[in-house]
Amino acid sequence: MFIPYGRQDISAADIAAVVEVLKSDWITQGSAIDRFEQCVADYCGVKYAVAVASATAGLHIVCLAAGLGVGDWLWTSPNTFVASANCGLYCGAQIDFVDIDPLTYNLSVAALEQKLASTPPSRLPKVVIPVHFAGQSCDLAKIAMLAAQYGFQVIEDAAHGIGGAYQGQPVGNCKFSEMAVFSFHPVKIITTGEGGMVLTNRADLYEQLIRLRSHGITRNPELLQNQSHGGWYYEQLELGFHYRMTDIQAALGASQMQRLDEFVARRRYLAARYNLLLLDLPLRLPTQHPDSNSSWHLYVIRLKLALLQTKHQQVFEALRQAKIGVNLHYIPVHTQPYYQKLGFQWGDFPEAEQYYREAISLPLYYGLSEADQDRVVAVLRTALEEILD
Repeated sequence: MFIPYGRQDISAADIAAVVEVLKSDWITQGSAIDRFEQCVADYCGVKYAVAVASATAGLHIVCLAAGLGVGDWLWTSPNTFVASANCGLYCGAQIDFVDIDPLTYNLSVAALEQKLASTPPSRLPKVVIPVHFAGQSCDLAKIAMLAAQYGFQVIEDAAHGIGGAYQGQPVGNCKFSEMAVFSFHPVKIITTGEGGMVLTNRADLYEQLIRLRSHGITRNPELLQNQSHGGWYYEQLELGFHYRMTDIQAALGASQMQRLDEFVARRRYLAARYNLLLLDLPLRLPTQHPDSNSSWHLYVIRLKLALLQTKHQQVFEALRQAKIGVNLHYIPVHTQPYYQKLGFQWGDFPEAEQYYREAISLPLYYGLSEADQDRVVAVLRTALEEILD
């Protein structure tokens, strides 16, 4: 039996919630969106939440709402999916990266501070996007202090992070940032199929995000620039996009939110169990920052290749051949051909590159049984022992 690295868990209640919407008059642009947004906002302790078609869509419109444009700079982590950087390019901005912390694999605050101090004012970032890798929050308080000093805006790429905590507060509460973005892809903590959510505490950003997700259009009488022609009237105030979520997706998301704590508790249990089962192997296990309580979207090991005298790919393929659906998160963004055309190259961010040479994401999801987890560990142990022999 194939064991994937991640998968959704859909209950009878989830199905019933979707069917209820399908039988209603509104399968998009209806009240299910508002309910889902309020559910997430309440859970995170944030004032506003805006459902969108994907986390990528969310990252795009938060950059627009932040005023990012031609001549501006966006800095982010190289250890992320390409969307965390692409969102700046969509706005016409230029991109740079900050190397990762060798323990948490998040954006390194020390590297950020050093880079800010050595960068000419004309190239300082307007926006910094720290990525909460694997569900563990970045050190937001320290990043916020640097933001105040250097004048950039902090936007959290919290695609992995819903259900996690930082300094005892839910990830996504935007205490140290302007906005945060969640993902609800099927391998994430909860799912809407495809979809995402933008969170903020600022009313002005909320109003703009609502417009940007729907063609830049508003019907809000307080925002209209001309007198209304009648009940049908709307105005396009800016160039927006068709980034809406459907009520079908929102109904699933709101239902999934009822089990969010259960999902995270199971992931934390399985992560702790991995820590015990893998303790004696030539691996680096995940490190948790004392201020963070991860939601464990991913469980990433790093091979101690100097001890193994083997190739990373050899271990990865041994697991895949045994039908263990391991993956690798992530190929450093700056090494992608598109970004190399922009001037980046191997060697630019050595910590992220060394991480990439050693990392493997093991299966971790709510429905992973202990027996399947034992099988993952047994196959990994056998592969490593064969190499060591």
